[in-house]
Amino acid sequence: MDPRPVGVFDSGVGGLTVLHECLVTMPHEDFVYLGDHARLPYGPRPLEEVRRFAREIGLFLEAQDVKLIVVACNTATSAALPQLQGELAVPVIGVIAPEARAAVQATRNRRIGLLATQGTVDSGRYAQLVRALDAGVSFHPVACPRLVPLIESDDPYAEETEEAVREYAAPLRAAEVDTVILGCTHYPLIRPIFQRVLGRGVTLVFSAEETAREVAETLARKGIENDRAREGRYRFLTTGDPVAFREMGRRFLQLPIGEVERVTVARLEEALA
Repeated sequence: MDPRPVGVFDSGVGGLTVLHECLVTMPHEDFVYLGDHARLPYGPRPLEEVRRFAREIGLFLEAQDVKLIVVACNTATSAALPQLQGELAVPVIGVIAPEARAAVQATRNRRIGLLATQGTVDSGRYAQLVRALDAGVSFHPVACPRLVPLIESDDPYAEETEEAVREYAAPLRAAEVDTVILGCTHYPLIRPIFQRVLGRGVTLVFSAEETAREVAETLARKGIENDRAREGRYRFLTTGDPVAFREMGRRFLQLPIGEVERVTVARLEEALA
């Protein structure tokens, strides 16, 4: 038994969709979530800059005595996962590999699409993983720069959001993909729009369930699970405004969010100094 918490981080609140599945899958575990709102968004930033941010947060969380870290951000996973796994003493799990595996298993016609941020698409990490699993897959990535701001707006289900989804989905429909990876942790919030635009014949794959399963399996395999008889707790940290985090976070977590602690960017930067 290992009572230490699991650390989870994202550039903002999108990773709360991953945390939600972790809480449901592992109700006996404790979690600490950090949202780097002060430096949101990660998607348009250079990968080297995102890599530095992720390393700062990873070292910070490790100093908080977590037993495993989940990079609940597709862009940060693309930019920094190998470095984090090499530098940190605790296991580190990203959100890309579980999705790539699930997509390859789900496709029937071996045509897979990806909808993601510009940074995630530019990294090419999804294409590498998918083709490592099945070199014959036809892979079609599409960057969606408008979606995260629309999803974080006051009305994520507005007509403008559906119009943007139709625009980004058009090349995937033309390519006749039968499986689409939702390669950003924000996207599950508007899953019904994706499904309507792409149709029921297209399988949507997103990171939350697959990642939570991998976290649970890793904790069990390494013998660092918590006592299954207890009820876990979760706490929240943000580099931004705690009130704004709490208000928007409820939409993504779909569970109560109590106190949110503020962590300065300078404190994160000290971890790498």
